[in-house]
Amino acid sequence: MPGAIYAEGLVKAFGAVRALDGVDLDVPEGTVLGMLGPNGAGKTTAVRVLTTLLQPDRGKAVVAGIDVLAHPDKVRRSIGLSGQFAAVDEYLTGRENLTMVGRLYQMSGRDAKRRATELLERFHLGDAADRTAKTYSGGMRRRLDLAAALVVSPPVMFMDEPTTGLDPRNRQELWDVIQELVAGGTTLLLTTQYLEEADRLAHDICVVDHGKVIARGTADQLKARTGGERVEVVVHDPDHLTVADEVLRGFGKGEGTVDAHIRKLTVPVTGGAKLLAEVIRELDLRGVEIDDIGLRRPTLDDVFLSLTGHHAEDAEGDGAGDGSAGRTDPGGGAVGRHKRGRKGAGTAGAEAGVTNDREGVK
Repeated sequence: MPGAIYAEGLVKAFGAVRALDGVDLDVPEGTVLGMLGPNGAGKTTAVRVLTTLLQPDRGKAVVAGIDVLAHPDKVRRSIGLSGQFAAVDEYLTGRENLTMVGRLYQMSGRDAKRRATELLERFHLGDAADRTAKTYSGGMRRRLDLAAALVVSPPVMFMDEPTTGLDPRNRQELWDVIQELVAGGTTLLLTTQYLEEADRLAHDICVVDHGKVIARGTADQLKARTGGERVEVVVHDPDHLTVADEVLRGFGKGEGTVDAHIRKLTVPVTGGAKLLAEVIRELDLRGVEIDDIGLRRPTLDDVFLSLTGHHAEDAEGDGAGDGSAGRTDPGGGAVGRHKRGRKGAGTAGAEAGVTNDREGVK
């Protein structure tokens, strides 16, 4: 039996551009599928097809047991959609926005108001319920938008980059809400630009590039594909990058990377903490002063790099990665950490919002 969200051979072209090129998906009921990919990979097009906003050129799609092409109206009654931009009316209050959505779903006035009150409390918007939405912060608007997608308690939800542009606190609050929904049995397809978000929320992850699903599995399975651990070194003097690169290549078990801007080198290795001590010794012998060195598990960013040839932040063009930069691995934590020299070396990854050409449609 196919899952709550099922797609087979989806193809969608816009002129000469094939936004979807034979996409297959199968999301079991009550689970989260995280869809990762650079801008233009086809993520939003897939969401639009599955939510009846676009018709595919070829292929089959079934959502909540309903054929998307044959019965689009029935599909719309069974899904919720939260897009990249909050689709709320700025001149209505939070309560009025949710009540309006309920009435559009043909709920009675009393039931729509009751449901609006429940959702406002659930999303911590009770104190602002009777303020106009234009006075809300970005995080509050996003929570109101998500609440609107849940007015009819749909069994299947689609979230297209729901936390883009939010600060860490608001992102964490939304993550908590999403986890509550899934714990209650909701099936979710989540597109995201944040690798840590997929790591945290998704039961399964698929990586999309050029309209194709190029990899799929759990976060741990995808990380295992890259193999081994990584040694990350931040050198004190940029002039020592070349020598440090030579040293790491001698210990590496694959292609390494050098980020001259933050003076960081990374190379895949095997050998654990014992090898880390050998690397430190060799760097000392070669006169390379280091600010930070660590041994960590592969991250989803490493997976992205191995599959697509670039980091996720390069693909998105906004610096939105896991923010690790030689300090932490959201998937497994830094291990074998050893610090020398000045404190504070390394960087925190930027998490900026990106915009795509997407309608704010609910």
